[in-house]
Amino acid sequence: MTSIFRTAMGPDFDRLHPELRRRFSVGLAGGEACTGRGVMTRIWHGGALVKPFLALGTTRNILVPRAGRDVPFTIENVPYTDTFGRETVSFVRTFMLPGRPRRFDAQMVLSPKGDRVLDYLGTHQHLASELHLSAEPDGSLLVRSGEHRFREGPVDVRVPRLIGAAAEVRESFDETTGRFRIRVRVVNDRFGPLFGYEGSFTATYTDIRACGVRPGLRPVREESRA
Repeated sequence: MTSIFRTAMGPDFDRLHPELRRRFSVGLAGGEACTGRGVMTRIWHGGALVKPFLALGTTRNILVPRAGRDVPFTIENVPYTDTFGRETVSFVRTFMLPGRPRRFDAQMVLSPKGDRVLDYLGTHQHLASELHLSAEPDGSLLVRSGEHRFREGPVDVRVPRLIGAAAEVRESFDETTGRFRIRVRVVNDRFGPLFGYEGSFTATYTDIRACGVRPGLRPVREESRA
């Protein structure tokens, strides 16, 4: 059985820790969804200039507008077929911040060439990023973002590096605790670190043929351009 992540990584996928291989085998062929539940020990932001962008992004469930420590969270990885017939895996993160929960939504599909993953961000998929995945020597997963594009109606433009950002995600499995560990860091070339979080979680798996896709998990609008 294959998944969009195994396809994109090729033989490198087999170098991942077995628990990571299972987690990133989530897909229609395997028939499993994965839900992670844990705690973000730290959610951080950059300087004051970053806050207006974070506030704007949160209106479409992109990034998280508040910093915090020891924040409970869930991540829902559910495979489904989107409006355009593509296998899609949700990466919907919900952070239980004081006041009300905040969501950071993404939906991932395989690129047309099959050599990378496309990450559509937010409720309306206006932003899309190329993701390059690789296995580290210790069996952890390293994800680095490539080109970012903004799409709305007829507009389809590359986001300039000056106002864009590079994301780096590291995910590993700690055998001593039986937990996944994750660290995310988003950096702009000019303004420096913008946003990030780190924490740990446990994972449970469910049969998607039995549970399906819960209401509200899919985006409001789907983007066909890859």
